[in-house]
Amino acid sequence: MASLLTHSSISPSNNTRTQSCFIKQNKTFGFNVNNNTTTTTRHVKLSKRRTSIVTLCAAVEEQAPAFQLPDLSKDATLKSLKFKLLSAVSGLNRGLVASEEDLQKADSAAKEIEDFGGAVDLSADIDKLQGRWKLIYSSAFSSRTLGGSRPGPPTGRLLPITLGQVFQRIDILSKDFDNIVELELGAPWPLQPVEVTATLAHKFEIIGSSTIKIIFEKTTVKTTGNLSQLPPLEIPQLPEQFRPTTNRGSGEFEVTYLDSDLRITRGDRGELRVFVVS
Repeated sequence: MASLLTHSSISPSNNTRTQSCFIKQNKTFGFNVNNNTTTTTRHVKLSKRRTSIVTLCAAVEEQAPAFQLPDLSKDATLKSLKFKLLSAVSGLNRGLVASEEDLQKADSAAKEIEDFGGAVDLSADIDKLQGRWKLIYSSAFSSRTLGGSRPGPPTGRLLPITLGQVFQRIDILSKDFDNIVELELGAPWPLQPVEVTATLAHKFEIIGSSTIKIIFEKTTVKTTGNLSQLPPLEIPQLPEQFRPTTNRGSGEFEVTYLDSDLRITRGDRGELRVFVVS
């Protein structure tokens, strides 16, 4: 609504001319004045030397062009949800020391982000998979095995294996999907522990809109630290007839949230995993 506020300072003798001007202004701006009513909208007291007449002219209402401002509240909400999730999983040693309450808090925080982000479409966002991702939480590690809820060597005193960092390296062009695990293998005194990096090489394919299937190929172990000069060792794969029926060298998981720096997945046995770009 645009309005024109006109201030005039005239003597009483010029009142007739002022009223005529007011009528012309009203016609110009599309405001009809009834000739049977008083032409001025408000009377004010006249001073001894001059008269101040304030007239409000008609307003012309125009439709402003549509303009969409960026939704800053959405970005702020997402940042808040991410902070909540990262806070829920911090201090849990990637889930190895998670209690039942910790598992529930992490799962609830992850679901909030999944609901906020909506369905994932990897056909449109496959470029976001590319790169090296660091695992910061896995609900499967609470089972105290390196394989999570799947068969795997137990951690702890029975077998002195200390789990280090875990990464996933994904190449969307070659379809390579490598799980890279840093391990420390205990040794009897006075020998020093042996540090190794195990690379579990897979190929992957996308099923549907958000499910990834990985097919195991080989495992390569490379010593690090003081023994880094040793060549890598490829562990031969057991013939298929000797493999456990629960682990045939392949698996599936669903990507439930994905952006440029955070990825959330749900395994085929319900395992929740949270990755950040590395």
